[in-house]
Amino acid sequence: MDPTPQRQHQQNQHPKPLAHKKLPPEVNRILYVRNLPFNITDEDMYDIFGKYGAIRQIRIGQTRDTKGTAYVVYEDIYDAKAALEKLSGFNVANRYLIVLYFNLSKFAQKQLEKEEENLRRLQKKEGVSGEQTRE
Repeated sequence: MDPTPQRQHQQNQHPKPLAHKKLPPEVNRILYVRNLPFNITDEDMYDIFGKYGAIRQIRIGQTRDTKGTAYVVYEDIYDAKAALEKLSGFNVANRYLIVLYFNLSKFAQKQLEKEEENLRRLQKKEGVSGEQTRE
């Protein structure tokens, strides 16, 4: 019996890593994608990112501040990891994708800073200091 076909068959199989394998803390199921073409569609995103596993949700930025960005949420953390590794630097319509793990603490900090700036603007407009006084 020739062992070559069996060995070839085993090499073509790509089992998923074991679930108990330790992943770095920044790895999660949510990817943040930047530098997307402004006219990219949901279908395009599913075609590009769906090759790496089941996707739970994709959100493409629609506002002036978020155009060219998207969030991709995978069902499985290992699929998200594979997509990040393969698609970082991937060329889409002459734009090289920047794919990062979503970082909640950075996102929360930016949101807090934005809210504080809005509050300062409103306080200035209304002529109040924002300090509480005791009566």
